[in-house]
Amino acid sequence: MGSLMDEIIESGGEVFGKEHMETLMLCVQCGKCTGSCPSGRNTAFRTRKLFRMAQEDMREEIFNAPELWFCSTCYTCYERCPKGVKTTDIIRVIRNLAAKAGHMGLAHRMIGVYVLKTGHAVPVGPDQMKLRASLGLDEMAPTTQKYKEQLEQVQTIFKETGFDAMIDFDWDKMALKEE
Repeated sequence: MGSLMDEIIESGGEVFGKEHMETLMLCVQCGKCTGSCPSGRNTAFRTRKLFRMAQEDMREEIFNAPELWFCSTCYTCYERCPKGVKTTDIIRVIRNLAAKAGHMGLAHRMIGVYVLKTGHAVPVGPDQMKLRASLGLDEMAPTTQKYKEQLEQVQTIFKETGFDAMIDFDWDKMALKEE
């Protein structure tokens, strides 16, 4: 296994292009990303701290850092970086690497469960169905949650990509496996 930087560039390069990911090496720790981050105003999220960890090959520390998951992917930092670091996309790649290494919080795993069961991260529940019906709408919007065939396609994608295993999903119980 190479350095974390190499892994970020290689893994992210498959999606965004190698040059896109190599911008991580341009980070000069100026703080523009952290200072302009909406999530950083209310949390301990410090983008440049995570990037320094990546640059120093602190794999376990960055993968276990709760703040890795605080980014809302709003792209404010990405647009404001004076060096053109593709901040948000790099954070997404680091998250993917962390998840593949088994570092994913329960809240994020539960979103995977909702998508597996309904096709949506925030499924329509009974209250929303009643409200929709009272407005003269179908109880269920024309989305994956409504159409069994499309939901089965989503579930097939999860199985073929191994995401179900990544979140420790139990198909018999349609829930996370017991810890």
